[in-house]
Amino acid sequence: MIRLPIKNSTEWYQVQPTKIIAMGLNYRDHIAENVAANVRGFTDEVPSEPIIFPKTPNVLIGPEEPIVIPKFLKTCGFKNERTDYEAELALIIGRICKDVPQDTAMDHILGYTCMNDVSQRNFQNHDKSGWFRGKSLDTFGPIGPCVVLAQDLPSPQNLEIKCRLNGKTVQSANTSQMIFSIPEIIAFISKQITLVPGDIVITGTPAGVGPLRHGDIVEVEIEQIGVLRNPVVDASA
Repeated sequence: MIRLPIKNSTEWYQVQPTKIIAMGLNYRDHIAENVAANVRGFTDEVPSEPIIFPKTPNVLIGPEEPIVIPKFLKTCGFKNERTDYEAELALIIGRICKDVPQDTAMDHILGYTCMNDVSQRNFQNHDKSGWFRGKSLDTFGPIGPCVVLAQDLPSPQNLEIKCRLNGKTVQSANTSQMIFSIPEIIAFISKQITLVPGDIVITGTPAGVGPLRHGDIVEVEIEQIGVLRNPVVDASA
């Protein structure tokens, strides 16, 4: 069970989503870098509608808990095994969302937090079923360090977002650079999938993603929310 403090409150929030819906290709600079890296499913074309995929709730861990690169990956025969960090703004749904229009979409958000969409690239590139397995290994979804309620964060579409690896800034952007805005994302998802209170939507990552290794410390920082910090453990080390 993961409990996060609610910022500016004495109360805590229990993270217990029925589902996690993630956005792919939602920053132009991230599209370009993944085309260069030959990541499966990426082209240089800006998507005409939001690209969504699932992460399963077993990925969730809290601040300071280790991201574990599983031991069994060493038996898969990958030439260049790679598991990446991805800093993202996460939103938590507060009201049932079904066919929600863009102009009222923000009314359905409980609050915001940081999330690291950890991604196993070899599976993402090679699995015939798509990105599912590479995005949903245990511990591949650090979240925190707190929840900022929606009324306390009136401008989520203008926040600095950064990732640091071992103290070095490796991602730096602003949520204003998203291709699809938060209202567009919620409206699109809710047309096909009903979102219920507690569900998590993560909004995409900017350029600068890169590999995690045993002993690393990865930090996701979002303006007005805080810093999500996690160590990395390679179970085969």
